[in-house]
Amino acid sequence: MQVYSQKRITSNIIKGSLGNMIEWFDWYIYASFAIYFAGDFFPDGDQTVELLSTAAIFAVGFLMRPFGSFIMGKYADRKGRRSALTLSVSIMATGSLLIAIIPTYSTIGVFAPLLLVCIRLVQGLSLGGEYGISATYLSEMATAGRRGYYASFQYVTLISGQLIALVVQIVLQAVFSDAQLRAFGWRIPFAIGAVGAVIVLYLRLSMDETNQFKKSEKSKAAKGTLHELAKYPNQVLTVMGLTFGGTIAFYTYTTYMQKYMINSLGLAPKLVTMINFVALLIFMGLQPLFGHISDKIGRKPLLYWFGIGGTLLTVPIFMGLKSFDSPVASFLLMLGGLLVVSGYTSINAIVKAELFPTEIRALGVGFPYGLTVAIFGGSVEYIALWLKHIGHEDWFFYYVSAAAFVSFLVYVHMLETSKDSKLEEASPIPNPQAQQDPTVTGPRDH
Repeated sequence: MQVYSQKRITSNIIKGSLGNMIEWFDWYIYASFAIYFAGDFFPDGDQTVELLSTAAIFAVGFLMRPFGSFIMGKYADRKGRRSALTLSVSIMATGSLLIAIIPTYSTIGVFAPLLLVCIRLVQGLSLGGEYGISATYLSEMATAGRRGYYASFQYVTLISGQLIALVVQIVLQAVFSDAQLRAFGWRIPFAIGAVGAVIVLYLRLSMDETNQFKKSEKSKAAKGTLHELAKYPNQVLTVMGLTFGGTIAFYTYTTYMQKYMINSLGLAPKLVTMINFVALLIFMGLQPLFGHISDKIGRKPLLYWFGIGGTLLTVPIFMGLKSFDSPVASFLLMLGGLLVVSGYTSINAIVKAELFPTEIRALGVGFPYGLTVAIFGGSVEYIALWLKHIGHEDWFFYYVSAAAFVSFLVYVHMLETSKDSKLEEASPIPNPQAQQDPTVTGPRDH
């Protein structure tokens, strides 16, 4: 059994995280550029209706996430974390390439949106698998006592994927006119995503498998089955309750708010892109800080921070956005919301991983999460835009607040997972006999 040095652990975590980053870049460019290609697939003349149609496909993509988390989680628990992560990024790369070359409605009619739906379903399968496997890999590979810090990098790379999507958007907005972006420029980021995924695929092929999975391979216990998962009903319900409020709040502030600023507040798209970029950059930096704090004081205080803040502040934040006609105020209010959401995003991966034993961890983390996100996270934009369309946009803010409160009730009744963790000790242990190899501090497997 290998015992990895801190340097090698860090290298593995970086490689795993980069894959997570490119998967989320490929996923987010759809939301970021929807305002430019919506009319190409759903020509209606009403911007809200066109965005509503693309938001529906965004939601449909999420419907595949439970299937992805089940299939890929089962595969990861049986065949290994590294193999599953490699397969996941390969699927996402294929989807991005296809969107980059897909014909529009004017060329093939109704087949254009149908093809778009099919591709997003495949990408949803990939992304559904990515979360549980990535959370499991980072948690198992991390050094004991610093797992909150290391696991927080799942959302660092998730957010960085969205930031890179915004950078690409800023650059393309500077290079091309609005008409050019609507004509062909929106295809460029999907091509970039496909190339990036191929590069990450190469990196993931050089990752090490986690020692905890290697140890579980010798066990005769059932791995990655629903029958085995059914032995942990409280943990499954806890994951769903954790995810419910967190995923709604996360997609509200990171995905829907961009369209809200443009479609409801009337801010210029380029200005909104800059506001989102700076706010998300700070949000990304908060993740390891919050993760580190959780290693010191536990996970539940941070979850309380989100639960209470999300319940009390969501409505005032969105009402404030309507009241203050200022880009600076919009930025500060968005940042305030992201600061609250950090209590969830920074540690949700490690909390879920700490609930399950190795044999069922990838499926246990991913499947109930994917199911909850498919129903509630993927529908955020659609619900918000639909309520606006029928003249009750403000109802959405109360919906987000209520979701945060439901999750808060779950936090109150759950155990402190850092003290009752199912993760085994996997700290690097120095071995003087292995100093010839600076990357491994224990004997190699043969």
